[in-house]
Amino acid sequence: MVNIILFGPPGAGKGTQAEKLIERYGLLHMSTGEVMRNEIKSKSALGLQAEKEMAGGNLASDELVINIIKDFISKNKDIKGTIFDGFPRTTPQAEALDAMLKGINSEVTVMVSLEVEDDILVERLLNRGLTSGRADDSNEEIIRNRIKVYKAQTEVVKSYYAKQGKTIEMDGNTGGIDGVAERLIANIDKYIK
Repeated sequence: MVNIILFGPPGAGKGTQAEKLIERYGLLHMSTGEVMRNEIKSKSALGLQAEKEMAGGNLASDELVINIIKDFISKNKDIKGTIFDGFPRTTPQAEALDAMLKGINSEVTVMVSLEVEDDILVERLLNRGLTSGRADDSNEEIIRNRIKVYKAQTEVVKSYYAKQGKTIEMDGNTGGIDGVAERLIANIDKYIK
């Protein structure tokens, strides 16, 4: 089973690049952000909890996110692999993911961190806000807070997987979507046997 973590701040291009990786490797895409947005839209108990926790650009709690991933993994034990997009965001989430995957005789194959400058992230997210209608992408102050929260709480996950020899940092901006995808695939191919 191939398990790829696409990592990076909001607006780094994780969702866009996940589509390229699905095409290339035939893996299932797990976007915690998308799952949570769907839950919020449906006004489910999970969605109401997520909406409350994420107000103002904060992260959802480890417990909430881990429960979403547990449910996903339990329903998809017999797949070729997964592209995790937006998860894990904290070290406890990374530890929980490792334990869940170990429980099905698997592990994280590689984490690829897409590195993009803050001002470019803000510009991308504001543009996305215009086309997607997402409220969290329409306010520069909330966007900058999301980036700040990412740096304070999430960036440490890179070093967690670096200690396992599984982290690749790469430019998530140069060469446009296709150029980034090309480099991304070349890097991932080195980890897939």
